[in-house]
Amino acid sequence: MAVYSKHPASAPPTPPVREKTGHLLLRGWCIFVLFMSLSGVAWVHTFGTPVAAAITIGAGVLSVVLWIILRPPVQWRRLPWFAAAYVVWATLSILWSAWPGTTAITLLLLYLTTIQALFIGTVLTWRELVRAVASALKWVMALSLLFELAVSVFVQAPMLPGFVVGEADDPIEYWSRNNLFDWPERLQGIMGNANLLGPVALLAIVVFGIRIAAGAPRRVLLYAWIVLSAFLFLRASSATAYLAAAAVAVVLATVLLMRRARRPGERTKYYIAYAVVGVGGLLGLWLLRDTIFSALGRSSDLTGREAIWEAVLGRTAERPWVGWGFATPWAPWDPAFDRWVVDHGQTVMQAHNMWIDVSMQLGIIGVVLMATVYFAFVWRSWFFAVDRPRWDLKADRPYSSLTLLPTLVGAILLVQGLAESTPLLLWGWLFVVMLGAKIKQSPHVGVGPAEQSAAIERGERSPALDEPYPPVERTHPPVVERAQRDETPSKRAT
Repeated sequence: MAVYSKHPASAPPTPPVREKTGHLLLRGWCIFVLFMSLSGVAWVHTFGTPVAAAITIGAGVLSVVLWIILRPPVQWRRLPWFAAAYVVWATLSILWSAWPGTTAITLLLLYLTTIQALFIGTVLTWRELVRAVASALKWVMALSLLFELAVSVFVQAPMLPGFVVGEADDPIEYWSRNNLFDWPERLQGIMGNANLLGPVALLAIVVFGIRIAAGAPRRVLLYAWIVLSAFLFLRASSATAYLAAAAVAVVLATVLLMRRARRPGERTKYYIAYAVVGVGGLLGLWLLRDTIFSALGRSSDLTGREAIWEAVLGRTAERPWVGWGFATPWAPWDPAFDRWVVDHGQTVMQAHNMWIDVSMQLGIIGVVLMATVYFAFVWRSWFFAVDRPRWDLKADRPYSSLTLLPTLVGAILLVQGLAESTPLLLWGWLFVVMLGAKIKQSPHVGVGPAEQSAAIERGERSPALDEPYPPVERTHPPVVERAQRDETPSKRAT
């Protein structure tokens, strides 16, 4: 029987390193936080505003406590300072706010979302972050389908928030319209809004596709999740989500072409083509908006959004520089917003355009700050995706599909921001801060202090962490010390 030598030249084999229970719980908590932001107002529809607010505040406090206990490495000079400047300016607006109560409440939501974004981006590595986002999106997609299925099978009638079955003054009030088996009527999912479900379903398709390209296990299941997300995306029938999907396709194709460039000036033609397609697409969208939106089942004024924009811009003109005070979202119980702008009999809670919304709340200064936030995010995420990873003289390292996520998220949010204010709160703001901070803290996947702090992924360390330089191949057998050879010979296999 073969036995190990008493004097081995190397250490005996050991089982692979496994993730500790604490780290598994930490990742599970991050998935829960991401699910909270991606599911939007589902918590309000399910438990009511007071309970949803208590859950949100409690989650923020717990994340702060975990951050203090874990103390992950943070490069304070490389935080998203443009986003911090926007938060500071929003905070200062309480000094001149026309609705100080709403400003204080919505500022708390802004603080909690920003803290959660920085927390997740700090305690998770790139691979863990994408994996956590995928897990949260699975919960959102699965619960949306199960919710619509339960309403159609068991309730068989439209449902109002709070699980109330009854008639509404307008269909916009329904949490679910019982449309699952009525193709092609729109589905709303657990968010209770098809315009919120569509972009999240598109994000799910992007994330699951990135996971497949990254070589994630159980690819068959990931393809099934893509099919489910595509079904919900089509049934949501959101015109904004369709335009965002077109933008994602253009950006993805351009990034992949950029990665094929071998010479310094070879990317110029791709940039020119990208600019022509982008400008031409926007111009064509504007000139043919009647035909396009009619084909999508929408009016050319984006379902009444132009009237909302006119009302908001009229108020913006009265305080053009500093605005009326931060309020994201608008509080419908505040006298300043109650019945101010009405759509389908309901008080509108947003301007349906993030730039117009910011201009009304924080003025031209706020618009400039928000523009710098998105410009910095898009700039960093673009080169994070198209540049080959390099931190030494080695210039032929392979690209990582994980680096596609930030730039594709930027494309979704920028298009969505033209017709919705969602990029200013919930998952939109969380992803901008989280991914922007992560790029600054960890500009290379698997490399750097922020990645090494949580390097145990799927039971083993990332090779890039242990091999900053190409490994030296061993050409000779290991040398055994003379003192060991002079001792008792080892047992041999019989």
